[in-house]
Amino acid sequence: MNSIMSSFTALTRFIPGIKWARAYSTEYAILDAIAGVTVGLTVLPQALAYATLAGLQPQYGLYSAFVGCIVYAFFGGCSDLTIGPTALLALMTGRHTNLGGESGPHLAILLCFLSGVVELIMAFLKLGALVDLISLPVSVGFTSATAVIIASSQLKGLLGIRSNSGTDFISTVVSVFGNLQNSRLGDATLGISSVIILLQLRKLKDMKAPDDATKSRKMIHTTLWLIATARNALMVLLASVLAFYFELKGSSPFILTGTVRSGIPDIKLPPFQTTILNPTNGTIVEMNFGGMLGELGSSIILVPIIAVLGNVAISKAFGGSGINATQELMALSMANILGSFVSSIPVTGSFSRSAVNHASGVKTPYGGLYTSALVLLALGVLTPYFRYIPKAALSAVIISAVIFMIEYEVVKPLWRCNKRELLPGAVTFIVSLIVGVEIGLLGGVLTDIAFVVQRTARPGLSINQMQTISNIQYILVRPKHSLLYFPAVEWVRNGISNAVKEHGRLPVVLDCRNLNEFDFTVVRGLEALHNELGSMKVPLILLGTQDAVKNILIGATNANIPDVSSEHELDELLQEFSSDVKELKEVLTPLFKCNN
Repeated sequence: MNSIMSSFTALTRFIPGIKWARAYSTEYAILDAIAGVTVGLTVLPQALAYATLAGLQPQYGLYSAFVGCIVYAFFGGCSDLTIGPTALLALMTGRHTNLGGESGPHLAILLCFLSGVVELIMAFLKLGALVDLISLPVSVGFTSATAVIIASSQLKGLLGIRSNSGTDFISTVVSVFGNLQNSRLGDATLGISSVIILLQLRKLKDMKAPDDATKSRKMIHTTLWLIATARNALMVLLASVLAFYFELKGSSPFILTGTVRSGIPDIKLPPFQTTILNPTNGTIVEMNFGGMLGELGSSIILVPIIAVLGNVAISKAFGGSGINATQELMALSMANILGSFVSSIPVTGSFSRSAVNHASGVKTPYGGLYTSALVLLALGVLTPYFRYIPKAALSAVIISAVIFMIEYEVVKPLWRCNKRELLPGAVTFIVSLIVGVEIGLLGGVLTDIAFVVQRTARPGLSINQMQTISNIQYILVRPKHSLLYFPAVEWVRNGISNAVKEHGRLPVVLDCRNLNEFDFTVVRGLEALHNELGSMKVPLILLGTQDAVKNILIGATNANIPDVSSEHELDELLQEFSSDVKELKEVLTPLFKCNN
């Protein structure tokens, strides 16, 4: 019996969804269904738009929207989080889908599979903590830059410009503004109007009825909240009805999405070879697995890292500190690996849809099952009508969503708190716009690491001339950081040597009460400093060393550096030193007189 219970516990640890099933009730099912359908109304237009952003046909967005929700319902640990396509991963995927032939969807699906494999390896090695290397300023700079890049890439669709808009931020902006005269009045009017309406509808979700409001007033507020939550779906629906009306009239002023493949995708292995268009003669040529890996390049590592960063951050934001980062990694990896078998592009947690899920009153991760059911229903029934969706409306959905990723509000508190921390974020933002998001993120992380190394190599030293209760003068050296490592050895030695020159040959006391760790090089540096000061008849004394530091000192050096645990012991030791010096002077003075 005990073995069965232990096996069941181990199984629930691997598949947390089992524990939700044990206590699942009718009330939970109703609340999960309401939340799941609400999230589904949000994800449908976003999935279509993000597939277009990734340079793929709209159905690939829907393929990506249902598997992640199903997988997370069983493997995830946060009831609010929903997994699916996001603007950021769609942008990063879209960099590899313009080679022609079959390569576009094939490379996107393979990237989804490889991202899942990398995330699975990270889960087994418990490398979820790697995301801690990306500081908040770098994360803000990265997401803000990608939001600007995504929004600029949608200007062409928003204004109805058919010309090529470039492949990076600068060329995109130059191309769009250089072709403003080619804008289509119908698309531009619809697109700009849609953005304005979506932004206004977004404000409705913040309206809350007072606690003492009447039942009818609460009903009105609930209705307004539902409209605000489903605003993307409503906007796309209205734009499609308008486009259908003009189609019946015989001429449409909008560029439409076109035919969307109907039906649930086939279950098959991700593609390990593809075809591309030869740019020189226009022929179709084969690309093997090695060529596909070469084309995907750094995205194989960068896409899963960004996905993990977002997923763990969202799960902790809604689930609190009890969320297991390794389990979240496992759930995300399974969502991408299994998703690649149904033609999904890379997926991760969506903050906006998770917020909708939370606000809708979801109780368990099973809410994702209802979202998946709605997406599958749309694939089976609604896809013939998706062809009437104007591209300007999808661009408006993307732009109105990503502009809130520009986190300009953190600049002011960072400026007040620590101006230095603005630099990594600024480097990330600017380099991402000019060169690319991969180099921008790397540049921001390296800038942060450079500051960390600089602080380690140049720890602050507080140097003051002090006196004991017996009025014995000494030099107190107090490091301002809790760690001393090898880059700081010469800096500390020079600081102490300069202090001895400035204050005279007074005893030097190194305050170790706040130091938690030394390394071997620092210990040897202290030994050399002890010998150097000893030749000048200047004692070096350690004050308040902790046990961990004492063990390193004993094991790594033969120098007998005095160590006291309190200021009282320090006073006694300095009194002994003063008396020894006095006796030495009494012995040497007659000798000097005889020599003279």
